[in-house]
Amino acid sequence: MLARTLPAVIETEAENEHFLAEIEKLIDKEERSPEEDKLLDLMTTLVENFEAKNYPIPDAPPHEALRELMRSRGLKQRDLLGIFGSDGIASEVVNGKRNISRAHAKSLAEFFRVPVELFI
Repeated sequence: MLARTLPAVIETEAENEHFLAEIEKLIDKEERSPEEDKLLDLMTTLVENFEAKNYPIPDAPPHEALRELMRSRGLKQRDLLGIFGSDGIASEVVNGKRNISRAHAKSLAEFFRVPVELFI
């Protein structure tokens, strides 16, 4: 296996695709040796580094992160009334017209079980 996937810094999309295919093969194995586990960790790190460099994901503004969390959980603004205290404040925050306060950020982080930094 090591001959097929000689670990090296990934420089091209083709190399990335090759490593992804090899990672998938290792993940699909029912039992891996300790050496295969180490190789899987190394290849995963190499792919993550390549993709972080070539496909950076920009940080989302806090209100967009909030909207995405709401969308993914099927929530409406009224579901956050306990956090914001009023429909008006909830609407302004969700629509980016008002910044999320530290107190609201902490409550949102607890509610969604995500890091508070997502809302600051």
